[in-house]
Amino acid sequence: MTALLASIPSPHKGTVSIGPLTLHMYGVMLLLAILACLLLTAWRWRRLGGDTDLVLRVAVWGVAFGVLGARLYHDATSWDQVPHTWWGPFAVWKGGLGVWGGILFGSLAGAVVVKRSGQSVRLFMDAIAPGLLLAQAIGRWGNWWNQELYGKPTNLPWKLEIDAAHQTSISAQYRPITPGTGYYQPTFLYEFLYDLAGVGLMLFIGSRFRIRPPGLFALYVSFYTLGRFFEELLRIDPSHEFLGLRLNAWVSLVLFIASTSFFVWWQFIRPPAGDEPRRARPVPQGPTMAIPKGRVRS
Repeated sequence: MTALLASIPSPHKGTVSIGPLTLHMYGVMLLLAILACLLLTAWRWRRLGGDTDLVLRVAVWGVAFGVLGARLYHDATSWDQVPHTWWGPFAVWKGGLGVWGGILFGSLAGAVVVKRSGQSVRLFMDAIAPGLLLAQAIGRWGNWWNQELYGKPTNLPWKLEIDAAHQTSISAQYRPITPGTGYYQPTFLYEFLYDLAGVGLMLFIGSRFRIRPPGLFALYVSFYTLGRFFEELLRIDPSHEFLGLRLNAWVSLVLFIASTSFFVWWQFIRPPAGDEPRRARPVPQGPTMAIPKGRVRS
């Protein structure tokens, strides 16, 4: 019992069978993450005077392009981890989604939808920022189901159990001397808790301080990349390195400097502009029938 309470067990497989149906839990976690982001963003956008329909349209296009961008980033930066089959580059159910590509492609697609609707892209960016971080927090549980992206070996009371079958991708120096279950840093849990704290912090800042859009989105990027940098120092999954640092650590560092600098300039140095949005633009209310009355056929 003491050993059980002093470690975090991992699932033996990443699927759950319900009768003839097999659920890939990595995908289930992604769906739950998307739903959580959608609900939180819809609530925030409505408080700004917007409508839920726009949030749904952004979700459809943002998720589609986000998954595409996340997989492209993974394939481009971790090509040696892609399964050597024709479907390998598309195998998102086996893990392998780069958050940087997902946020970039998803944000660009969402910005196009918001712009075409006549609403403020900057204001919507601030509305969705806490939801994105919440989605990233929930999505990390998919890594737990897949027994992937864990940290260095440890004997801490909250150490994560990883079985021998899921240690093959790491270097021999991090494997147990005796083949079997090893205990590692639960980086998925660290990021989950860190991201949840960030969601609360952004909701507090957004409600108590006057932030110029998209300042809150910039804070989201700064907060996440700060934690991700230190997380990368713990992780031991295969990664390309440059000057002794993992690739994603460099990406985090560059994005942190860029987003923090932007926030300071945008919030405190840049002169106020008269066109800065604080509320969503009113949605035009047209007639209930899209076809002119005289052209309707009985």
